[in-house]
Amino acid sequence: MPDFPLIDAHIHLYDSARLSYSWMQQAPALLGRHLLPEFDAACDAVQVEKVVFVEVAADPGLHLDEAGFIDGLAREEPRIAAMVAHAPLEKGAFVEADLVALAEHKSLRGIRRLIQSEADPAFCLEPDFIAGVRLLAKYGLSFDLCIKHWQMTHAIELVRRCPEVIFILDHIGKPGIRFGFREPWWSELRELAFLPNVYCKMSGVITEADPNAWTPQIIRPYVEHVIACFGFGRTMFGSDWTVSTLTHPYPLWIEILDEILHGCSDAELRAFYRDTAAKAYRLDG
Repeated sequence: MPDFPLIDAHIHLYDSARLSYSWMQQAPALLGRHLLPEFDAACDAVQVEKVVFVEVAADPGLHLDEAGFIDGLAREEPRIAAMVAHAPLEKGAFVEADLVALAEHKSLRGIRRLIQSEADPAFCLEPDFIAGVRLLAKYGLSFDLCIKHWQMTHAIELVRRCPEVIFILDHIGKPGIRFGFREPWWSELRELAFLPNVYCKMSGVITEADPNAWTPQIIRPYVEHVIACFGFGRTMFGSDWTVSTLTHPYPLWIEILDEILHGCSDAELRAFYRDTAAKAYRLDG
């Protein structure tokens, strides 16, 4: 375990009694109150100094309520160092009203509009969606790119068309680990990493493996490939708590990463577990 406190670049905080998250009906174990006290209990002995909140796909029309709730928590608890909120970027120029409202929140650093649930892999290349993404640069906001591996080709094109926007790939692009797939994700991740305005989160990896048959040995090649593509300067640690609880306890992810990263320098480990997230999400203001 690292001998310094971590920055977790991807956690979900919510209370399903306060806002509605219909998708959780398919994963009822996630329902309930999951805020910082519950997060602290899940961390056990792992020291986490700061976290980045990422939107939780609240039901349509509730994204401003979610952002207001989280920013209120962040004002009381400085460990919530950044917020990645939802915005309906497919509205194109008309999403600016949402961005203006969200920009009132001091903790706002980025936007995520889930792409992974869209059946059409070209959804992210619709003109209005691209226009919405390009608007983020005006407000100094990054875009969390949450896709599945079969959407990678179009995501790469989106990044190419928006060079002025910083992109952060969630969950390493959700490769088909449970099916033993590497290509084309393997090659496409390398292609994405060639674009200088992209970071990658080492999060949600175990979730993409077979929940009943995964081992650290199955996970290792994917983790090593991400590091080889993005380096420590553009790869950051994330837990994907609470979704991660469906497959593994919080400390186990750290243990697996520690084993894979054994032999790395202190500077590399600090970049991975702290510095890259602080840079990408501008955690020092």
